[in-house]
Amino acid sequence: MMKTADVVIIGGGISGCATAYFLAKKGVKNVLLIEKGYLASGSTGRCGAGIRQQWGTELNCMISKHSCDFFETANEELEYDGDIEFKQGGYLLVTSTDKEHEQFIKNIEVQNRMGIHSKLLTLEEAKEIVPFLNTDGLISAAFHQKDGHLNPFHTTQAFADAAKRLGATIMTHTEVTGIDVENGKIRGVRTNKGDVATAVVLNAAGGYSQKIAQMAGVDLPVYSERHQILVTEPIEEILGPMVMSFSLNIYCQQVPHGGIIMGRGDENEPRDLRTTSSWQFLEEMALCATKLLPPLRNAKVLRQWAGLYNMSPDRQPIYGPVEEVEGFYVAAGFSGHGFMFGPSTGLIMSEYILGEKLTLPVETLTLSRIKQNKLVFEPSVV
Repeated sequence: MMKTADVVIIGGGISGCATAYFLAKKGVKNVLLIEKGYLASGSTGRCGAGIRQQWGTELNCMISKHSCDFFETANEELEYDGDIEFKQGGYLLVTSTDKEHEQFIKNIEVQNRMGIHSKLLTLEEAKEIVPFLNTDGLISAAFHQKDGHLNPFHTTQAFADAAKRLGATIMTHTEVTGIDVENGKIRGVRTNKGDVATAVVLNAAGGYSQKIAQMAGVDLPVYSERHQILVTEPIEEILGPMVMSFSLNIYCQQVPHGGIIMGRGDENEPRDLRTTSSWQFLEEMALCATKLLPPLRNAKVLRQWAGLYNMSPDRQPIYGPVEEVEGFYVAAGFSGHGFMFGPSTGLIMSEYILGEKLTLPVETLTLSRIKQNKLVFEPSVV
């Protein structure tokens, strides 16, 4: 274990690795990232890996567009030996209620204003994109071609490799056991492999961010709930875009290797950090998916898993410093879209830590907004 570090980042998902990269790129050499498992072993590696820019708030549109632009040239920017596998097949979002249809009209106005060229479609136009879509009970759809799919393991590794080339240190299979705070200031981090003195800690621990915050004496107003996903065996290519419905509670996409990944939310899911799977999800997922996309009846389920959605009160991320503990920073509460925000998160947090002017004006997403009840709800979350 290093004896001292300028910055300690807790969490080896995309948020932590991207921040390590941007800090190292800006010349901070003594950066230490600590991950209790392997890189992307938490929420990043367990996500559905979709990348979209179709949101209902200007903030999320701005953050996602900036990230998507980065992903388009990430292999070159990060000098990655592999391929992050960015497939821009689009997102087809469908509506099934009048209220949702009206929300989509508002969302698209916001998206277009932010430079995202999404559009509202009739059901006939939607079927031109996905011919076997069952439109019974649907009203309309929205589509944006630049949305798509990204490999979470390769993407996280690309950031980590680039950070290490620039001087950052990454320690995996190392568990944080405590955070030392003295007179309201960060003094160090304790781990099962030794202690490190530091004045700056970034909490990028995803589903465990609340637990890490408690080590610093901070009450982080988030909770983590289980979110389950399944993938089918690889089949011939039949589905170009991600198909998603908020009201029907489903997202479904064919990934580059041919498997169909799908997931759905459930407000009754446990919030005790478990990542087990349930037969109830498998049954509900199968019924929902085969009704909306009938050809999936013939696809065999290969495996099923679960990860953690770290939920904030308004379903938008929490970025920035924690006022009551000097040197303690948070990037958490992504509510299911932390992976697709990764590059923006890394840049934002590097700027906060270094006291730089923010490239993206996200000052309203600090922890203080929740304490002051200045919430801006994101309507477009499954």
